[in-house]
Amino acid sequence: MNNIPTQIRNKFIDKLKQQGISNISVLNAMGLIPRHIFVEAALKNRAYDDDALPIGFNQTISSPYIVGKMTQLIIESDNMEKVLEIGTGCGYQTAILASLFKQVITIERIKPLYDKSKLLLKNIGFKNIKNIYGDGYEGFTNSAPFDAIIMTAAPKEIPEKLVKQLKPNGRMIIPLDENGSQKLFRIKNTKNGILKKEVDDVLFVPMLKGIVK
Repeated sequence: MNNIPTQIRNKFIDKLKQQGISNISVLNAMGLIPRHIFVEAALKNRAYDDDALPIGFNQTISSPYIVGKMTQLIIESDNMEKVLEIGTGCGYQTAILASLFKQVITIERIKPLYDKSKLLLKNIGFKNIKNIYGDGYEGFTNSAPFDAIIMTAAPKEIPEKLVKQLKPNGRMIIPLDENGSQKLFRIKNTKNGILKKEVDDVLFVPMLKGIVK
C-alpha cells in the first residue's frame, strides 16, 4: 500500500479530530488508508484537503470529514460485523469500512467505476470486500440481513427495500434530499419501527435507479 507521508498524515488526522471525529478506530483507519490512490492523478495534490473531489461520471469522492463522520456514526458503541455500502464510487469509503468490519458488501451502478474500484481494492489486498455491480435501490438480499447500511448518494426518501435488509436494531446512515435540501440521518430499525435522527447538513450526488454500462 502506498503509505501517507507522516507529516501529511499527522496534519490530516489533527484536522479530523478538530472536526469532531474522535473514534480511535476510525482515525487509525483513515490514517492508514492512502486517500491519494483513490483520486484522479491531476488531483493528487488535493487528496488530503477536506473537499469532495470529482472521480468521473458526475460522481465524487466524499470529503474526509464526511467519510469519518458517517463511519463513526455506523460503529458508535455497537459491535457490527457485516455492512452494506450503497455507492462504491472510487472505493475510498469501502476501504475504510473494510479496515473496521469483518465483511463489506458494496454496490456500484456505474460499470466503469465498479471495474476500477474492484481492481484497486483487490490490489490493496482486501479479502473481506464483495463488489456488486447493480442497482443500489435493490440492496443485496443474498447477504442480508446487515448490521448496518451506509449510503453515499441521496435519495428523496428512505428506500423500503433497504430497511427490510437491516437486522433488528441495525442502523442506516443516509443522506436524504428533502425539498431540495440534503440532510444526513441515522436510521435505526427497532421493534417499534424506524427511529430517524438528523445529524448534519450534507451535499451528495442524487441516488438514481438502474445501472449504467
